[in-house]
Parts: sequence; structure tokens; C-alpha cells
Amino acid sequence: MPVVPMKEIVDRAFRDRYGVAAINVVNDLTMEAVLAAAVAERSPLIVQTSVKTVRSIGIDLLFAMWREMTAGIEVPVSLHLDHCPDRSFISDCLRKGWNSVLFDGSRLPVAENLRLTVDIVAEARSYGAHVEGEIEAITGVEDDIGSDEEANRESLPVALDFIRKTGIDVFAPAIGNAHGVYRSEPHLDAQRVSDIVAAEPIPIALHGGTGMTDAQFTDLISRGCAKVNISTALKITYMKSNLAFLLDARDRDTWDPPSLFTSVRAAVLEMAAGHMRRFGSVGRAW
Repeated sequence: MPVVPMKEIVDRAFRDRYGVAAINVVNDLTMEAVLAAAVAERSPLIVQTSVKTVRSIGIDLLFAMWREMTAGIEVPVSLHLDHCPDRSFISDCLRKGWNSVLFDGSRLPVAENLRLTVDIVAEARSYGAHVEGEIEAITGVEDDIGSDEEANRESLPVALDFIRKTGIDVFAPAIGNAHGVYRSEPHLDAQRVSDIVAAEPIPIALHGGTGMTDAQFTDLISRGCAKVNISTALKITYMKSNLAFLLDARDRDTWDPPSLFTSVRAAVLEMAAGHMRRFGSVGRAW
């Protein structure tokens, strides 16, 4: 199964009401581990990259990693650029071969966001790529993008007008979700997802997934959240597994980098596979 368009993955998930994990990777090890999890679980997968990660690795090297790791892959996977407010950077990634992008115009007036998103959708189409859009900022800072201030939510007619006029493929509404770690179980406006989908049947992207309960995931996916973003959970797993291994290595005075990589890879793979099981995407590969 070659790399497929993001729309093909989310449209199937939306139709059959399961969720596809969209996992933000940070380096070659985490990219390989989440792809291996998808193969092991026979699950579709969206691999996400933040602007910060692309810039830290380099766009050419990161895409070369992706191309090599997905050559001959046995499950449907897609490469997505997460929260990007930089118009020129979006063009760079589309030109290089990213399958989809999220233009983050959430801090702009809706009219300006709409105008720019229309242009980005047209550009993406010229590359056979797709676009996720949003009109409200998701609370929290992720990879240096965003704000801890909660943005006002737009009315349903405004959201629907944005979806229809831009032609976006996925919509990311604010429903009380947040990037980062929740201090307590989040109170989510699940009905807003249902209201949007009832009026305009479009796959919904659920941001701020780390820390939500299984019941919340199940409910939101049943309402149309076909793309479920996981970023913080990967970062925590990656950092804590490194830390645990290194503390043990210090205590044993045994220093073997390949063993470190193997241990961290296993932890990241299991984290990714666990989310695939929770979202109902296991065995959904085609």
C-alpha cells in the first residue's frame, strides 16, 4: 500500500465512524516507531510534523526519511503538516510532497482566514494534497505555536460558511479541547461536533487528544471526529522512556546507545498502538 491522500483516510474513517490517530513525530526514531505500530495493528495512520520539527530536522532530510520509511509500506499512511500560520512554509511543504496541511489562521479575522484558506486549498489541489482548516484557536501552546488564552467560539452559521466557501477537507472546531496536559478531565462541547456534521458532513479533527478519557474519545468519534491528534503523549513517552533507561544505565554504569534506542522505540510503538486500539482503527487497513 503506497502513501495515500489524507482525504482518503479520513473519509473512510468518517463514513464508518472510527478514529485515525494523527501522531506528531519529533525525529527518525519516533517516525519509524509509529509507522511500525500501524503495520503491526493493520491500521491507517496520519503522521504529523510541526513547523518546529520540520525546521529542526530540515525539510529535505525529513521528507527523505518519510520517503524511505514508507517505501513499500503495507498500510495506508499520509504525511500532514500540523498548525502552520506561515503561508510560504505551507507552499514549501506542499511542493516537497506533504499530503496535507493545516493552515492555522485562527488568530486572524474570519474573513481574512477564509480568503487565505481558499488560496491554500487551490494550491494544495494542484499537488493532489488536502487541507485542514480552523477558525478558532485551540487553547494551549504546541511547538511554539498557539496561546494559553481561550479564543471565542464562532457561531454555527459562521463555521458552516467557512467550511463551504473554502472547500477544506477536514475541519477542526474548538470544543473545550486544549493542547498539552489537562489538569483535570476536560469538559467538552460534543454537541457542537454533531451540529456541524449534521449541517455539513465533513470529517472533524479532534485536537488536544492527550488526556481525554476513553468514553470521550468513543463519543466524539461516533459523532464524526475521524482524525484524532496525538502530540503530547508521544513527547511524554519519548522523554520519560529515555530518562528511565538513562537513569538505569547510570546505576549499572552500562552505556549502550543502541539498547537505548531499542527501548525507546518499543515504548513509542506501544503508545501509538494503544491509541489505534482506543480509536477503533485496528484492522481497518485496505
